Amino acid sequence: MPETKNLSPWVRQFLVDYLPVERNLARNTQKSYRDTLQQLLPFAAKRSRKRIDRLQIEDLSRTNVLEFLSYLEEERGCSVSTRNQRLGAIHSLARFISSRNPEFIEWYGELATIPVKKRTRTMIAYLEKDEMDGLLGAPDPSTAQGQRDFAVLLFLYNTGARADEVAQLQISQVVLSDGQQSLVKFRGKGNKERTCPLWKRTVDTIRPLIEERDPSERVFLNRNGQPYSRFGINGLVKRNAVEAVNVCSTISSKRVTTHVIRHTTATHLLRSGVDINTIRSWLGHVSLATTNVYAEVDLEMKAKALATCEVEPVTSDVKHWKDQPDLMEFLRSL
Repeated sequence: MPETKNLSPWVRQFLVDYLPVERNLARNTQKSYRDTLQQLLPFAAKRSRKRIDRLQIEDLSRTNVLEFLSYLEEERGCSVSTRNQRLGAIHSLARFISSRNPEFIEWYGELATIPVKKRTRTMIAYLEKDEMDGLLGAPDPSTAQGQRDFAVLLFLYNTGARADEVAQLQISQVVLSDGQQSLVKFRGKGNKERTCPLWKRTVDTIRPLIEERDPSERVFLNRNGQPYSRFGINGLVKRNAVEAVNVCSTISSKRVTTHVIRHTTATHLLRSGVDINTIRSWLGHVSLATTNVYAEVDLEMKAKALATCEVEPVTSDVKHWKDQPDLMEFLRSL
C-alpha cells in the first residue's frame, strides 16, 4: 500500500485493485469512476500549477473539489445528477485512501462534508400501451433488418433489460423450451445474476436467430453480422421511435430510449397486477426502494384519473367559513 502523499499511486490502486477486485463493481461503474478522475485531475493540476503526476493528496482540497463541481455544472453544463455522481466517486476515492492510511482521515473528513445537491424529482418517463405497440409495429417485417429490430425491441419490452445486458447476451444464457417456461439469465450491475421469463411471442421471435449457432456467440447481431454494442442498441431504439410516430403520433412528444422501455416494462407489469417484489427481481434492482418509484408513478396516474371523475360539491345555504365571525375570532386567538 502506498505510503506517499503523491496522488498517482493511490489512484492507480483505487482503479486497478479496489474497484474491480475488492468492491467487485460493474465495468460501467468502474468506467464512471475513471471518467470522474479524468476530468478532476487535469482540473486540480491546473489549479495547483503542477503536472498531473506531481499532484499531492492535499491538492484535492475541499476548495478545489467544490470549484471542480461548480465547473461541471456551470461550464460543462452537467446536470445535478451528474454532479452528485462525480462527487460520489471522489468521496469513494478519499474513503479508500483514508482507510489505508490514518494520516489522511482528517482530509477525508473535510471532503465528506461536501453534500450532494438536492435535485428536482421528475416523473419517470414511460410509454403507454398503444405507444409501445406503435414502437413494436415500426420495424418492417418483410426485411431482415426489420426482423432484427423487432426481435430486439420485443426482447427489451419483455425483459426490461438494460442496453448493455442485451448487447452482451450470449446464446448460452437463453433457455428455450416448448413444454416448460422459457427464460433468460442475465448478469447485471455488480455482477449479480437474475432470471427473467420469456413470453411465447418472444421465444418465437428469437428462436430463428439463435438456432444452430455456437452457445458462446451473442444473441443479437447487426446487419454486418457483428454483435451490437450498447450504443447500437440505443441507436436501434431511437431509429424505430422516429418511424413509430407514423403509427402513434403521441410518441413524438417523448424521448424514447432503452431505459424508457425498461420503465415501460415495470409500469405495465405493475398495472397488470404483478407484485412489486417480483418486478424488483424482474428488473434486477438491489433495493425495493428503487422499484417502489414505479408504484408511486402508478398511484399518481390513478389519482389523476380519479380527479377527472370527482363529483361537483352540492351548494347549500350554509355560510362560507370566512364569513363566520366566531370562527375567525377563534382562529385569530390561536
